[in-house]
Amino acid sequence: MKKTIKDVNIDNKTLIIRCDFNVPIKDGKILDDNRIVMSLKTINYALDHNCKIVLLSHLGRIKSEDDKKNNSLYIVSKRLEELLNKKVEFIDETRGDVLTNSVKNMKEKNIILVQNTRYEDYPDKLESGCDDKLGRYWASLGDIFINDAFGTCHRKHASNVGISKYIPSAVGFLVEKELYELSNTLSNPKRPYVVIMGGAKVNDKIKVIDKLIKKCDYLLVGGGIANTFLKSMGYDLKKSIYDDTSLDYCKNLLEEYKDKIILPVDGYSSTEYKDNLEVKYSMLNEVPENCMVLDIGPLSIELFSKYIKDAKTVFYNGPVGVSEFKNFEYGTKNLLELLNKSNADVIIGGGDSAAAAIRFGYKDKFKHISTGGGASLELIEGKKLPAIEAIDDK
Repeated sequence: MKKTIKDVNIDNKTLIIRCDFNVPIKDGKILDDNRIVMSLKTINYALDHNCKIVLLSHLGRIKSEDDKKNNSLYIVSKRLEELLNKKVEFIDETRGDVLTNSVKNMKEKNIILVQNTRYEDYPDKLESGCDDKLGRYWASLGDIFINDAFGTCHRKHASNVGISKYIPSAVGFLVEKELYELSNTLSNPKRPYVVIMGGAKVNDKIKVIDKLIKKCDYLLVGGGIANTFLKSMGYDLKKSIYDDTSLDYCKNLLEEYKDKIILPVDGYSSTEYKDNLEVKYSMLNEVPENCMVLDIGPLSIELFSKYIKDAKTVFYNGPVGVSEFKNFEYGTKNLLELLNKSNADVIIGGGDSAAAAIRFGYKDKFKHISTGGGASLELIEGKKLPAIEAIDDK
């Protein structure tokens, strides 16, 4: 077991808290602040213990100087101030005299947000390469490191693993909850246990499908993953995307688990991967010429509902259609409504499925919505997460 923030004496200490403020931003506005809100419990706990708080986070990918301009955390500092009703000092650098001296001059209950840790990825990838010198510098700013960024726990970065090497460490409340829900709830699920898997490519999720198919009672499949299964059965899906490297895998899986795998039967398609074009409905064995399937249809939802209504545990990862397009949100939206009406413990596995759940108004409707897509899948696969392994044991 790893130490949590409650297992260490943080009174009057300077805490380095790694948060996940990697939020979607458009035209200078935060589109979804869920990850910021989810960090508040740990930050407020630290404030209650008279801590000086230094916050670290990444935002986006930094591969050029222009990327730096478009991925500043300044906007996050302003939103944090609103949520905490408290001043948050933003330091527009990732290391240097200004940051070092600002931290030295902090008083109890002061908060500093450091500029995007991935600024250190250009030009030398020091953050994502877990540069030892960088990790040691960030560690030098505080007394204790708290990792509360579950979304990056499957990455070995200077701002998580690097810092953990040099000062005492623990996980925050967000990471603690993620580990409990994803490990405990799904390791011994109430049955029937239904897994819903969507997204684009089977190849990205082979290992987690292998793990879950043995444990679940039913696997309901949508999105590009469903296309690959259907293609392996000989369906002519016209221009629809599918993973041609995984056809044999899907065919073998269907033969071995034919009573467990439930595929969609109808859907909505269009001639291009765009919204606001003509939408055509068909059975999936009769996809119109020159079209690509971009969503599942009402008969598929009706079919899936037969398994969801009796489920006691559901793990859902990946939209079953291109849910960010208005014309192709039907399947994902109606699937979420089915889950909302069910009596099951529903866990949403981060990434696009979590974003869709929040976007369609289900933010507080399920047992758990993970903040980490890749991290949640790797944890379920049984992989060790580097940033968790680096935390001190109890």
